[in-house]
Amino acid sequence: MFPRPSVVAMASANPDKVAEISLLMADVVRIVPRPDDVPDVIEDAPTLEGNARLKARAIAEASGLVAMADDTGLEIDHLGGRPGVHTARFAGEHATYADNVAKTLDVLDGVPLDDRTARFRTVAMLRHPNGLELVAHGVVEGVIALEPAGAGGFGYDPIFVPVDGDGQTFAEMDPVAKHDISHRGRAFRLLKDRLLELD
Repeated sequence: MFPRPSVVAMASANPDKVAEISLLMADVVRIVPRPDDVPDVIEDAPTLEGNARLKARAIAEASGLVAMADDTGLEIDHLGGRPGVHTARFAGEHATYADNVAKTLDVLDGVPLDDRTARFRTVAMLRHPNGLELVAHGVVEGVIALEPAGAGGFGYDPIFVPVDGDGQTFAEMDPVAKHDISHRGRAFRLLKDRLLELD
């Protein structure tokens, strides 16, 4: 049985992602930053869960703590599910958020809104140094907007309109409202529930 931790080490070094996860999880565990001396993990697994596992294992082994990791993919139906595991690097290895948004809009240029269906999928994971894992998945369906809107969020948020929302992009939504329906919110709430069940 997975032992419930009181402290977890964050695998992600992305400050935007860390802020979102901390908001979702800080009331059940104390989150400490990723150790500074851990090199970047090469995310070359063929699945989101595989990439989350690579990151979690590296941090758990380096810190001796339970590690918290996640991986997220944007799956665009018109592109056959791409970019998927390559979401963060869609426009290239060192792509910025703006680069990825621009490439997405470029490859979908001329595609009508009804054919721009997509989903975000997140795999959230806790991994104990002994190898035990807790895994949770979260998915949100939506469409890729015709143009960016909103200044909040990060990544693809300015062009993703969730079907469970009110027609706004994630970047236009209040952060609490976004977390209520987002892929990351759903995955980490489920992970939290599984942690609480360990009492």
